[in-house]
This record gives sequence, C-alpha cells and structure tokens, in this order.
Amino acid sequence: MWERSLHIPLLTTMHNIQFGIDVLLAQPPLWRSKRIGLVTNHAATTNRFVPSRLALLQAGFNVVKLFSPEHGLDTTGADGHAMYNTIDKLTQLPVISLYGDKLGPSQEDLSDIDVMLFDIPDVGCRFYTYLWTMSHVLEACAAFKTPFIIADRPNPLSGNLALAEGPLLDEAHCSSFIGRWSVPVKHSCTLGELARYFNSTRGINCELAVIPCINWQRRLFYADWNPSFVPLSPAIPGFESALLYPGLCFLEATNCSEGRGTAVPFRIAGAPWLQAAATAELFNDMIPAISKNVYARPIAFTPTEGKFAGQACNGVMIHATDPASFLPVATGWLLIRIIKFLHPDSFQWATYPTHVNPAGTKHLDLLSGIQHAETLFDTTLPDFIHVLKQQMLMSDWPGQIQPHLLYA
Repeated sequence: MWERSLHIPLLTTMHNIQFGIDVLLAQPPLWRSKRIGLVTNHAATTNRFVPSRLALLQAGFNVVKLFSPEHGLDTTGADGHAMYNTIDKLTQLPVISLYGDKLGPSQEDLSDIDVMLFDIPDVGCRFYTYLWTMSHVLEACAAFKTPFIIADRPNPLSGNLALAEGPLLDEAHCSSFIGRWSVPVKHSCTLGELARYFNSTRGINCELAVIPCINWQRRLFYADWNPSFVPLSPAIPGFESALLYPGLCFLEATNCSEGRGTAVPFRIAGAPWLQAAATAELFNDMIPAISKNVYARPIAFTPTEGKFAGQACNGVMIHATDPASFLPVATGWLLIRIIKFLHPDSFQWATYPTHVNPAGTKHLDLLSGIQHAETLFDTTLPDFIHVLKQQMLMSDWPGQIQPHLLYA
C-alpha cells in the first residue's frame, strides 16, 4: 500500500538526480498525515541542500520524532563516541540516539509511530555504520509491525558491481556493528537495495518500501553528478576521502595515522617514523598490478587530534585519478603491507576502542570480516598481490544482489 501511493515524475535532464526525499516531497503520499518517525542526520538534504527533516515539515509531513545514527543528528560527533538523546534545535523535535544506550528503536520508541521513514546518505562501505543502523531499524519495524520506508540515495562510489571488493564477512566469527552480515567491504549498492536484500534473504519480512532516486545510473560517482560534497561525518569531508575510505580505513587497526586531525582524512597515511619517499616509491612500483591511475607522493603533516596529535609525521598521500577503475580496498591493503615491510621494527597492529567495541580488540578482523586477518599481511611482498586478488574477488556478489537492485 505504501508504494502504490507514490507517483514518480519523469525528468529529462540525465544528471538532474532527484533523491528519494525529493521524489517524496514532489508527490506527497496518503500517509503524510500519519505519525512519522524519521531516521536521519544533517547530511541528509534535498537536492537543493535543504535539510530533509525541515523540508518534510515545511511540506506538511507529520514528523513527530527523529532518530539519529553514529556521529549524532548534526554529524559532528567523534568517531566511535556514544551519542545521547536530545532536542533538535532546527525543528524542536525529540531525537532518539541509535548509537548510545541502544542501536535500534525499542517498542516504546515505536509505540506512537505509524510509519518509520529513513533518509541518511551512506558512503558505500560495509564498516560505515549507517548501513547497520538501517538494519536494526528494519528488524525493529518488522518486530513491532511498523511500516518502514526508505528514501533512497545514490551510492557515492557508484553502483558498478564490477568494482565491488571483498572480503565477504564471516558472520560466525566477525559479526559486529561495523559489519553485521555478509556483504563485501565495498558493496556497490544503495541502502535501499541492501534493505530489500536483507529483508528477503534473511527472512525479516518487514513491510518495506523503497522510494528510488530518479536519473541516477550505476556507473555514476558522486563527482559525476554533484561537484559540491555534503560531508557525511567529521572524517568524510569530501569526495576523495569517501573514495579512499574503504581502503585507508584499515589503517585504524595499525599504529599509523589515517589522517584524522588533518584536512585530508583517509587520503594519507603516516607516522613520525615512516620513510615517506621509500614508501611512495615502492607503492608506485607495485600498485599498477592492482589498480591503474593510482599514485602516492611523500608528504609531511601534523595531526591536531587522533594518533600522533601535535607530532610531526612523515607520510604519503594517495591520488586516484580515475574512480571508474579504482579499487580502494586492495589499494589500502597494499599500502599497509608495504609500510609493514619497510618498517618491521616500528609498525604494529593496534586496538581501536569505540562505543560498540570498548576494548578495541580484533579491529582488523572486524574491518576485514575475516578471522586472523593479520596473518595475510605476513605473506611475502611478491606473493601479496595474489592474496589481494584472491581476497577482493567478488564474482558471486552481482548474482546474489541482482534481484534486489533498483537501478540500471
């Protein structure tokens, strides 16, 4: 009944992309007057950059309660830090945190809600937690018989399934809030598509509807359709950080800086002890076997927070000049293997404490989705290219997800 109430207008401009929220606002549905709970944050805007929650209220939608993911409603919360219930200054609506005392809405939270609406932009990577907030809301809506509607958004890293990268997650040993279920690290799907996939394949059976975007094609990256990037969280301030994030985020599990506390998070790697020129040279020699049009250059930087805050670091910046052929996960793994090879006495694996993993243990396993992932990085450097190709291959994923795709 929820999908049938939507009329989707046709647009003629190829890249005049309308998000699901724009489609919803253009043709308000019959349930506009119902009591609506909205899962959102400040990165969720219309294609004219109006915050979604404000646009809905201005259009007469009866939004009565907000729910926020990691980083909070305003997207400024530090990585991995618990967020708490609050009042939204923009709308004066109550905000229930889904990254604090609980990760999904309770029965009490949904008791005065007729419809749950979800509108949060994602980065397209398994360990970015907005995906798993969606999964908890999906399960809660199924359990408490609340219709769940997702206003879909493009994957900023494109929907090209040929660029999906593993490994797939081992649910028996590596399930966590940075990866609950078995999807690739870089999945090349929208959250709406993944919701349809989970709802069907996991037997969740939620009353789910997805409002598709208009004019987005799977081959398109964020930079192809919008030159102005809305930051998704404190460490994803721009498209290049988003593009490199699925690979350089693995640096979290090491004693190397991933660039937090700089203007270029997830675009650099470094430490006070790192040999910048040697690292860049070896990386540039080896990366063509994995991904074309990718380059490293030596840099110096001083983080203002995070690892090595206030300390001068040597490092490398990664430049990927052709997103359509770039494999970020393999790139990040190769960079870490090279750093480990060149700095055997300095490089270490590290814990990464967060609200959902206070001890910070097994972080590499949880990021990669495989047990004892550190042993892969003990492979000799020449053989590591084979390891990468074996671990990243996702030949079965396009067939698994195909029935649930919404875009060509």
